[in-house]
Amino acid sequence: MSVTQSTLKPPASMSGSAAAANAAAASFAALTEKLSYLNPEGLDMVRRAYRYADEAHLGQLRNSGEPYITHPIAVAAQCAEWKLDAQALSAALLHDAMEDCGITKTDLIERFGIQVAELVDGLTKLDKLEFNTREESQAESFRKMLLAMARDVRVILIKLADRSHNMRTMGDMPRAKWGRISNETLEIYAPIAHRLGLNQTYRELQELAFQHLWPWRHQVLSKAIQKARHRRRDLMQKVEQEVGAALAKVGLKVRISGREKTLYSIYKKMDEKVLSFAQVTDIYGFRLILPNVIDCYTAMGVLHQMYKPVPGKFKDHIAIAKLNGYQSLHTTIVGPSGLNVEFQMRTESMNLVAETGVAAHWLYKDNGSSNEANLGNKWLQSLLDIQDETRDATEFWDHVKVDLFPDAVYVFTPKSKIMAMPRGATIVDFAYAVHSDVGDRTMAAKVNGEQVPLRTELRNGDIIEVITSTVASPNPAWLGFVRTGRARSKIRHYLKTMAHSESQDLGDKLLAQALRAEGIEQMPAREGEYAGLWDKLLHFTGSKTQAELLTDIGLGKRVASIVAKRLASLLSDTGLKPDALLLSRERFTAHENVSQGSVTVDGSENASVKYATCCFPVPGDAIVGYLGRGEGLVVHTDHCGVAQRLKYKDSERFIAVEWSDEPARNFEVAAVVTVSNGKGVLARVASAITGAEADITHVLMAEEVTGQEAFDLRFVFSVRDKAHLDVVLSNLRRVPAVLQAQRVVSGVGR
Repeated sequence: MSVTQSTLKPPASMSGSAAAANAAAASFAALTEKLSYLNPEGLDMVRRAYRYADEAHLGQLRNSGEPYITHPIAVAAQCAEWKLDAQALSAALLHDAMEDCGITKTDLIERFGIQVAELVDGLTKLDKLEFNTREESQAESFRKMLLAMARDVRVILIKLADRSHNMRTMGDMPRAKWGRISNETLEIYAPIAHRLGLNQTYRELQELAFQHLWPWRHQVLSKAIQKARHRRRDLMQKVEQEVGAALAKVGLKVRISGREKTLYSIYKKMDEKVLSFAQVTDIYGFRLILPNVIDCYTAMGVLHQMYKPVPGKFKDHIAIAKLNGYQSLHTTIVGPSGLNVEFQMRTESMNLVAETGVAAHWLYKDNGSSNEANLGNKWLQSLLDIQDETRDATEFWDHVKVDLFPDAVYVFTPKSKIMAMPRGATIVDFAYAVHSDVGDRTMAAKVNGEQVPLRTELRNGDIIEVITSTVASPNPAWLGFVRTGRARSKIRHYLKTMAHSESQDLGDKLLAQALRAEGIEQMPAREGEYAGLWDKLLHFTGSKTQAELLTDIGLGKRVASIVAKRLASLLSDTGLKPDALLLSRERFTAHENVSQGSVTVDGSENASVKYATCCFPVPGDAIVGYLGRGEGLVVHTDHCGVAQRLKYKDSERFIAVEWSDEPARNFEVAAVVTVSNGKGVLARVASAITGAEADITHVLMAEEVTGQEAFDLRFVFSVRDKAHLDVVLSNLRRVPAVLQAQRVVSGVGR
């Protein structure tokens, strides 16, 4: 494909074009010097990609005035530092070609093959598609990028190299863009880099984002660090010399390098713990690179003999690697003048993984020592699993974001297998991490041999035993406390599937009931002689299948009576006339909740039936059912004011509903209790409710009751039925401080 000027962005400026071209050529020459690890065929592919990209971006300039091609070259140079292959380097050079230059995926396939084209496509934003909001567009772009990354991790490596160079050159961008891009970098790209073990990139992205988000704070901290560095230089040199001499004395070969907390990590610690700069004591540290693992532990023993270790600051990430594959021994000692100094001990290969994470696979795959299994592959695979259950981009991104936090806890299965979980993860998260079937069938759990609630947060060293049952299923309440994206997406997928199944069953009942009101005793068979009739009905409703039609009726998206009238009309055309006796009987009993076609509810329904919180119906109340649009069946008390208004506006959506003889659970009800002001009154009232075997789920009281003689307490508690409610109210009225206790049917401001 020849790229014409019409497909390009207008050049920002053409001044100094010759010098700019020379600069671009020179930078590509610098890139080729880093490609000695490629074979001749790979080197040729990279050169062809450069020439093609150079032609595509011809005339385009960056905000700095440099030719645009200098940006793809810089991205490729970073990828070369990670020793990525020729396909990835070619994709790095071409990563903006599809988005900015009108080049198609087909063009790239013809010239560079399907792999390079797929990499470039995974990197291309979706600017050309229409979205309702910027957030929706951004979420879709990230979903596409992350899924491409899950299939081929080179996508995110190129993307992180691209973001790193953009952050380094942000000073040339309009200042109005700094905040948005820096926030995006801090919230998304830096956590992804950390999740994949790219610590060097992670730290650089955080620093650059901090510098551009809060330049004044960055500058103040930078000056403070410089002063502290100057004051403590002699102390740090003394520690380094003492440690080097002590390790040499025991025959350890070691490479010692000083390290310093980044400005952003210092700022974050000061902000989170409300500390002054002088109170941050662990700014300085050393990294000890040793020949093997045994030497790491020996060096730590030597350190602890020389200096006093700080309690609680020893971490063994060699025995138990971090989620992203990071391995190292950490200890903090009290050095000269009471200065806290952190030491990290690791081998050369561990150091390589610590700095480059998943990229270490390319850096040293030739010697077969890849640590790839520990480098986030499970997380990458989980992205594909989440996508299988979540097609909405914003929901997908919500799931993924919760997995991008670096903190982890390490727990054990009953067979002593170590599992790393995000901090704050619960028993249910653990169950889904073991297997989705285990999560779906979780009924109870034991931690360290003792039974605990499923919402219990995991702690380091816990031994977790999950108890499953074939009749157990995910509970919607789990969504309120699960921590991982995998667990959240699995639960939502199960509930959605069940909701559709239940809604279909409800729709079947409602259509049969509405058909009886039209004088038709039986629903026509869906196969055989009536198959053509159903096809006509589906054409009338616009539904694709019978299941979809019934689900829509159950969800309230379609009115059963209208569908039934059409179905009765079609049946009439075939010669099946309404039963006059049935028609008369149904119409005369339509106002009665006990009519033969009513829907029976018992509380075991999940998403297909909801119980209104404006009136809190309980067994024993006269009830009606309202088919809300897309909400399924909503049950109200017959005298509910909200239901009365809905019936006036939308009477055709009301259906007959009755309670089952044996409800499957307790139901929430609201009550207002007027009490005289006094010490301990809330405790006495709550005790009266629980004493009547009712569980309190919500309490609301006025914020300021000082000086008032009486005030209202509003409760929501669960009861078996109306008779049980009467017992609770009677119990309340016997409390001396209670002036009045009555049921509320208009909500309690939850």
